[in-house]
Amino acid sequence: MRFKILAGGATLAIALLCSQCMIADNNDNDIKSGAACAVDPSQIYIAPSIPQNIEFCGEKLELKNYYMRERFDRELLSFSYFHSSIFLMIKRANRYFPILEKILKEEGIPDDFKYLAVIESCLDQRALSPTKAAGIWQIMEQTGKEAGLVITPDVDERYNLEKATRAACRHLKASYDATGSWTLAAASYNTGRARVMRQIEAQQTRNFFDMQFSEETNRYVYRILLAKYVLEDPSRVGFYLTQNELYFPVETFAVQVDTAIPNLTEFAKSYGLTLQILKDSNAWMRDNSLKKHPGKTFTINVPKKECINLPPSQLPVHNQKWIQCVPAHLQNVSTKATK
Repeated sequence: MRFKILAGGATLAIALLCSQCMIADNNDNDIKSGAACAVDPSQIYIAPSIPQNIEFCGEKLELKNYYMRERFDRELLSFSYFHSSIFLMIKRANRYFPILEKILKEEGIPDDFKYLAVIESCLDQRALSPTKAAGIWQIMEQTGKEAGLVITPDVDERYNLEKATRAACRHLKASYDATGSWTLAAASYNTGRARVMRQIEAQQTRNFFDMQFSEETNRYVYRILLAKYVLEDPSRVGFYLTQNELYFPVETFAVQVDTAIPNLTEFAKSYGLTLQILKDSNAWMRDNSLKKHPGKTFTINVPKKECINLPPSQLPVHNQKWIQCVPAHLQNVSTKATK
């Protein structure tokens, strides 16, 4: 019997290629051997295992309650089959997690909230939702302005990773102060603080996992848990990458600007860069020029030319579990299947 491992995420789809199989004769039910068969590989799957517990913001959550277990399982199955999205999350996390973790720590926000950013935008710095929420933290325009972000035709600081992250931290801290729970603070990010406060009063509890919200909000927090579960160790659900497949943090140096820049292409060329590369590190610049904003100074992160093309051996790896090798027994199975 040979096995062929099909590329997979959360499950390993295994084609069982039998050289001999037992077939029941339709007439006399005699068991005969020697007939070759092949099971359709698209119909054989192994469900990902559900953990016994998971931690969020220092709180250990036991998945013994059937309702919690099934909620978690739903998102586990959903996550596991978004192969392209999961790979992109892992690749982008290598670039953005070092930045997010530093800011979250400085702002006094639990590290686990980096996974909220993951489910909000898949860590896509250019993300724009149908409702016009923008950036990695998916901030609405009015919310961004209230948080002090500059949002104009040529500047949108919702796409400024540092400023948007600090704005999100302030929002999360205010929600925590109001609810007394980091999990409810996460729910507030999705459904609004006022709605959460009403539900606390109506349901007489401050434990999110004992509360009923809209289906979107109920799933939202479990998706954060799943993002953590998967990104802490992608091999748990069958995702394997190599070092050179990760996206690396681009080293930059800061240029302070308090005047207009009529032509950003020329500005980029003065540093030996293209407009494309300059804007990739400064997604908040929304036009090909930068107007003067009275009283405002902007920091332009200029990529270092020598860091644009790094050999794979020099690519930093933020989490070594992102580049685990495929287990030897699976490599052997795969090799046999190709012979």
